[in-house]
Amino acid sequence: MRIVSLLPAATDIVAELGLIRDLVGRTHECDWPPDGVAGVPVVTASGLASDTMSSREISEAVGGATHRGSSLYTLDTEALATLAPDVVLTQDLCDVCAVSYDAVSRAVRVLHGPTRVLSLEPHTLDEVLDCLVRVGGELGVAERAERRRAALRERLTAVERATAGRPRPRVAALEWLDPLWPAGHWVPEQVRCAGGEPLLAQAGDHTRPVEWEAVRAARPEVVVLMPCGFSPRRTEEEWELLTRLPGWAELPAVRAGEVWVVDGPAYFNRPGPRVVRGAEVLAHVLHGVAPAEPVSPAEARRLVAG
Repeated sequence: MRIVSLLPAATDIVAELGLIRDLVGRTHECDWPPDGVAGVPVVTASGLASDTMSSREISEAVGGATHRGSSLYTLDTEALATLAPDVVLTQDLCDVCAVSYDAVSRAVRVLHGPTRVLSLEPHTLDEVLDCLVRVGGELGVAERAERRRAALRERLTAVERATAGRPRPRVAALEWLDPLWPAGHWVPEQVRCAGGEPLLAQAGDHTRPVEWEAVRAARPEVVVLMPCGFSPRRTEEEWELLTRLPGWAELPAVRAGEVWVVDGPAYFNRPGPRVVRGAEVLAHVLHGVAPAEPVSPAEARRLVAG
């Protein structure tokens, strides 16, 4: 089986299924597992110089007239053809997160041989885990996928048990800082699983930017920063965007020293199996419990209130 993944979450799924050696192509953002993907050819590139752009500049670029979805990414169709994949894993959920489904379909139509395209579009935690089984069936490891899904569900159950009966703090999870953008889709479920009450977004919803006053009025007791595609270090470089907002210091979360930065790309932004680890990380953030492996500072750390 020759697999090309055009979605980092799909690469995570391939790894979870124990098929990383069958991965022959990936995106420039696929980074897990590090040893497993290091030598795999890259078939995409980004049209944005995001490392040198502010959050506001990136937001305007992906949402304005200059770039719309698929134009943010380029697909090396010649490299894709050379790799001759049996299966291409992609998505049609978010046009600013990966190469568009339409672009992938056009590229595959000109390939020689029966290449199959599987599009993953989960919106909830259950759907994320179901993708594991769907991909496993496509790749010929259905029973293994069922076992892995069951194991991941058991870990989520362990998180719920570990946080049951505790006070449920109000949590604002933010996946972008300028403009302020609450994290939707599966993140509210991660928060609830970890013993918190999610604010500003409903489970399964694709969210929209909110005004600062909406965040301020919600009076979160915990603020968790998880900007999409940003490492924790990059998030810390920009969190002054929040500390300068009027009334920031009066938020209950700030007064209590409960502002956290987490690894968004690893555990929250991508709809892959590592969202389960995200729920475990949040259990540590909200209640100081670690149902599985201890949470490291690289996964979550408290910021000094400003």
